Amino acid sequence: MDGPAVLAAHAVLQRVLASFPKQDAGACESSARSLDVVVGQEGGVYFVRIDRRIDRCGWPVGSSLEFDWFELYAVSPEGKILARRAFMP
Repeated sequence: MDGPAVLAAHAVLQRVLASFPKQDAGACESSARSLDVVVGQEGGVYFVRIDRRIDRCGWPVGSSLEFDWFELYAVSPEGKILARRAFMP
């Protein structure tokens, strides 16, 4: 992974973690441990998708707190979040 991709992933991960309820801080389900980060690049913009993986917190594989939760962000090479697309069916 190149440096700008790491900056993009970090910016998005920080934003998502900050959006979790404060009363859940410290819980595995509200930590970076429970998240997958996927980074792609197109046209000089990084696209970062965050998926929740609570099975990493002792939940049965395939468990979910929300139905097919993910967030998708467009991020500049400097790590500035340009746009967000939340998806919850």
